[in-house]
Amino acid sequence: MSKILVTGGAGFIGSHLCERLLADGHSVICLDNFFSGDRDNVAHLLGKPDFTLVEHDVTDSFHFVVDEIYNLACPASPVFYQSDPVKTTRTSVLGAINALELARETGAKILQASTSEVYGDPAVHPQNEQYWGHVNPIGLRSCYDEGKRCAESLFFDYRRRYGVRIKVVRIFNTYGPRMAVNDGRVISNFVVQALRGEDITIYGNGQQTRSFQYVSDLVEGMVRMMGSGDAFSGPVNLGNPGEFTMLELAEKVLSKTNSHSRLIFKPLPEDDPKMRRPDISLAARRLKWQPQVPLDEGLDAVIAYFREKLA
Repeated sequence: MSKILVTGGAGFIGSHLCERLLADGHSVICLDNFFSGDRDNVAHLLGKPDFTLVEHDVTDSFHFVVDEIYNLACPASPVFYQSDPVKTTRTSVLGAINALELARETGAKILQASTSEVYGDPAVHPQNEQYWGHVNPIGLRSCYDEGKRCAESLFFDYRRRYGVRIKVVRIFNTYGPRMAVNDGRVISNFVVQALRGEDITIYGNGQQTRSFQYVSDLVEGMVRMMGSGDAFSGPVNLGNPGEFTMLELAEKVLSKTNSHSRLIFKPLPEDDPKMRRPDISLAARRLKWQPQVPLDEGLDAVIAYFREKLA
């Protein structure tokens, strides 16, 4: 049994990760300031003897004796990270430094939850880990994109300078239960709008593409990455290479919810990527990892979750 710290552990992805680590027999400290995380996401874990919830902001230093650290602390949806862009950058950069300092002090292995947004609006398709990206450093999304890029830089500098054992994963669009109703992600937006009978908002012409992975597939990839040998630091893409246009996704959600919502079109947000699809050959080769949950199956679970949530 390992003692594991999960920053951002009350978030959508973090809560599923905490749940998995406990099921694997580990002791888990969940650290969150609840800016975008939710206590309800981990309420069912509070009675477990190996689970500890600590309210704390990662921009302030923290000290625990742990074996492993998963650094997930940062708002990940545009609604949240653009609401206070300075805080977003501070969380990405100072949070990474504080987590890395703890790893340096304790000898813990540390994993950074990076993002496909480091690729920006890509000129290469699909995106592999050797691609350096096409990012606007001064746009509305740059607080998140550049914050995560800086965090990756810090992780590799701490490895080179101090010998910290690091792991970096680049997370592509992920969905599943415990997504926030108002988080602004496309799947939650479409499902909530369809269930409420509201117009479904499509930005641009709807031909931009995304690839969606179910949260359990992502958590499996993260656990495998943490368990891989120290010689492999990444970065490694974790995502589902199945690619869908926004129109295809909207039509699928309408069909599954039996909704009579209309499709309406609005201008594309600034710097919104036109294409997003991971090359996961590195993860398949080094981690023996492939996503298992098809979009149809995952959407059924998300629709059921939001039906209950909205009720």
